[in-house]
Amino acid sequence: MTPALPTARPEDIGLSAPALARLARVLEQRVAAGHIPGAVALVARHGKVAFHQAFGRLDPATDTPMPPDAIFRIYSMTKPIVSVAAMMLWEHGRFLLFDPIAKYLPEFAEPRVAVISGDDMGWTDADNPITVQDLLRHTSGLTYEFRGATPLHRAYAEARVARLRQTNAEQAATLASLPLLHQPGTQWEYSRSTDVLGRLVEIWSGQTLGAFIAENIAAPLGMTDAAFAVPDAHHARIAEPFPRDPESGTDVTLLNVRRPAVFESGGGGMVGTAMDYARFMQMLLNNGTLGGARLLGRKTIELMTADHLGDIPDESGTLPPGHGFGLGFAVRLKAGLAPFPGSVGNYYWGGAAGTTFWVDPAERLTAVLMIQAPGQREFYRVMFRDLVYAAVTD
Repeated sequence: MTPALPTARPEDIGLSAPALARLARVLEQRVAAGHIPGAVALVARHGKVAFHQAFGRLDPATDTPMPPDAIFRIYSMTKPIVSVAAMMLWEHGRFLLFDPIAKYLPEFAEPRVAVISGDDMGWTDADNPITVQDLLRHTSGLTYEFRGATPLHRAYAEARVARLRQTNAEQAATLASLPLLHQPGTQWEYSRSTDVLGRLVEIWSGQTLGAFIAENIAAPLGMTDAAFAVPDAHHARIAEPFPRDPESGTDVTLLNVRRPAVFESGGGGMVGTAMDYARFMQMLLNNGTLGGARLLGRKTIELMTADHLGDIPDESGTLPPGHGFGLGFAVRLKAGLAPFPGSVGNYYWGGAAGTTFWVDPAERLTAVLMIQAPGQREFYRVMFRDLVYAAVTD
């Protein structure tokens, strides 16, 4: 079981117990109304947990109550972990951020950029190489097959870039064979960049991505269930979704994490518990250290959680107003504009199945919500943030 962080009464760390009880009631009501099967929520401040509760059922097909140590598919919350892995190797001098990735992945030596006109697609040579920084901040020109309906997005689907029976090396080679959506370094486009970054971690470390994370992040931090698959002995703790989303009516199929992963997706393949991720967040908030283990230096955390976009636009509108993007995280740049509370300097991300987290250095606050409800993720990300910040008293 994941080692727990210290606990505290909410009032002792500047949080309102009645407000946190209100958060609990809202989640209980959402479960009772049939919107989600269950959830686990955790809120910590000043390194101490004030709220860690489980709601509803582990699996809608059974009556098993949701345990606090339920294991969830965290999808894109894998990205910050892989970004930390990369920056740990950066601290060992394995690469420079402005290195072209072709230095390590020669198949990316001559990137092409798609030229799309209706249903037709040609290409032109890229003006600049893709750099490691581009992968970390999603300015590589890569995309996701589900983020559009252009010929390039169809080409991603036809090339089966998401197939599970492939290695990280094979996926990187497939991506390199396809044109880019944008010129490198010119647009923020949420993408398979972190999958490629995961392959680079393998090259720089000489280990599989899963082995590197297990040895250098999960074990030192006590993230005992954080991995790319769930061992047989722990299958009974896997949280499951409704087979059909009650809001949209669409069928829900999530990653099968009961068998060893061949493709260890750096962009979305991991599982973990709320406490696993709480320990990861606390390491970040502690400037790279937790419980005697130091993963990163303070200045590295500062670099990762600063904005790396500047004037580079996000024409997709994915990033909320007043936000930029660092090396693995969205970063809040303005107190206003976004339609949810927070502090300048917040950094966060979420996962496709509904999991979400954030770290607020100004308030010394971390929070994570674990659900498995892909069609409702936007609602719960904002609702959870609203109600947690409503509990901050001083």
